[in-house]
Amino acid sequence: MYRITALAVSLLTSGAAFAGPSLSDAVASDERTEAYVARDAARHPAEVLRFFGIEADDTVAEFWPSAGYWTEILAPFLAEDGQYIAAAYSVGPSDTPSYRRRLHGTLLGKLSDTGRYGKTIVSTSDVDQWGFAEAGSVDVVLTFRNVHNLWWDDQVMDFFLAAHDALKTGGVLGVVDHRAPAGADLTALKAGHTGYITEAEVIRIARNAGFKLAQKSEINANPKDDTDHPKGVWTLPPSFALGDQDRDRYAAIGESDRMTLKFVKVAR
Repeated sequence: MYRITALAVSLLTSGAAFAGPSLSDAVASDERTEAYVARDAARHPAEVLRFFGIEADDTVAEFWPSAGYWTEILAPFLAEDGQYIAAAYSVGPSDTPSYRRRLHGTLLGKLSDTGRYGKTIVSTSDVDQWGFAEAGSVDVVLTFRNVHNLWWDDQVMDFFLAAHDALKTGGVLGVVDHRAPAGADLTALKAGHTGYITEAEVIRIARNAGFKLAQKSEINANPKDDTDHPKGVWTLPPSFALGDQDRDRYAAIGESDRMTLKFVKVAR
């Protein structure tokens, strides 16, 4: 079950026309948040989106866009001929974490700039009733560094099934997440809340949800990251969970080693 916010509906029906930039222009835009641009060297946005095969006329749902790093690129790129859907957690329940409310408010404020972002949709759903869009209506579902959280909370299969339902046959699910070494102890990773998950575990879950692994990429690989850190992935930049302790050492490692996986919804 999913809900479309009133803001998103008004944007969808506004009837305004937009001239969307090329993907390269969207990444290079001087309207992007400066702190986000600073992370491009670690996130490789243009390369990642090209790897996932994003086209300007696609309908793209991004699960949990947070404050909008990818939104600032995707929404303008899709504004003229495509559709950007921000698939977010519902913030209605009383036990919604304050950070989630804050980030959702930031995202809505960002998307209210219709001259820049166009006819975006914000789709929200409760954690026990995942849904992004009408069944079979989406070309691409993307999620960046979220699968490990869903895995900890035993919601990961619900997410993959919802993504499968939303996608057209032949549609793409693109996943980027912090990568644990092959063969790592899954029980220890989960219990330790390190932020890492093995590539094999993500592939296993996706296949069980009905996806086929189409391709892997090492775009976001970081061989300097041995994944053994006191505060897990948050020890590394940009979080620097240890503060000034060994900061230069962790800065030299850089952001985490990440898997980049492209799955396809195949006909059953």
